Amino acid sequence: MKTEVRSKIARAAMLILLLSLFYACSKTEAPLPDQEKVGQFSIEFDNIVGEETLALESRVYKNAKGEPFRIKLLQYFISNIKVYKTDGSSYTVPQDSSYFLVNAADRTTRFTKVNVPEGDYSKIEFVIGVDSLRNTMPVEKRTGVLSFDAEEGHGGGMYWGWNSGYIFFKMEGYCDLISDDQQGDPTGNKQFKYHIGGFGGYSAPTINNIKTVTVDLKNAGTAQVRAGLRSNVHLFVDIMKAFNGPHTFSIVAHPNVMFSDYSVNIANNFPSLFTHDHTENFVKSEEEL
Repeated sequence: MKTEVRSKIARAAMLILLLSLFYACSKTEAPLPDQEKVGQFSIEFDNIVGEETLALESRVYKNAKGEPFRIKLLQYFISNIKVYKTDGSSYTVPQDSSYFLVNAADRTTRFTKVNVPEGDYSKIEFVIGVDSLRNTMPVEKRTGVLSFDAEEGHGGGMYWGWNSGYIFFKMEGYCDLISDDQQGDPTGNKQFKYHIGGFGGYSAPTINNIKTVTVDLKNAGTAQVRAGLRSNVHLFVDIMKAFNGPHTFSIVAHPNVMFSDYSVNIANNFPSLFTHDHTENFVKSEEEL
């Protein structure tokens, strides 16, 4: 009898031990659906002018109207990045992490670096400019490149205090064909200035020059985002298309365009600036892109 009891106790103990081991293994190996893997993803904005790399101040270019010009300053906002997987699903980068200011004078600003879920991405979308919601938020909620600078009025001078809105695209330069007495250039330096903005107005409708750009990646390489890897989508930004896009215009006829109806024509050229050159999918290193 005692032997039988001991046998039953031993079997019960063994069963409990096996169940405990099974539960422990199951608990360890179970997937964690709320902890989605993410990888690093960046879009590189490589500024060119026609067939040439953009060179500030020194290099002379010629637009479709045959007008020679030089560029001394170029800055533009990239925001609201959204990526699309090959299966059609999409991911929107959290807005607070999705504002970038590309400055041609500082090559380190040419990358917009974010984290996105693992996957193969065949299309990207972003905004040239700053959306109306962020334009109208309290100042303390406009951080990073959107924060205010006491010395310049706003980071890089990309804000109109008089119009309470961000300048989306700012380009300044010189064209020797501009006459000394043309309105808008009291310096006599034959300057042109294009400060393009306008988010639609706060209390009343105004110009809306916010442009959404969609780039298909399939023909030049999808972005393969994986944890532990970094994927970089390289775009060419052809500044010549600002003059020679769907709307072709003369610098001499329009040397200074800011908050005016004509700015809509220049803003309509913005989507044509961007083309996908290639995508790099490589192992992440400690070195910055």
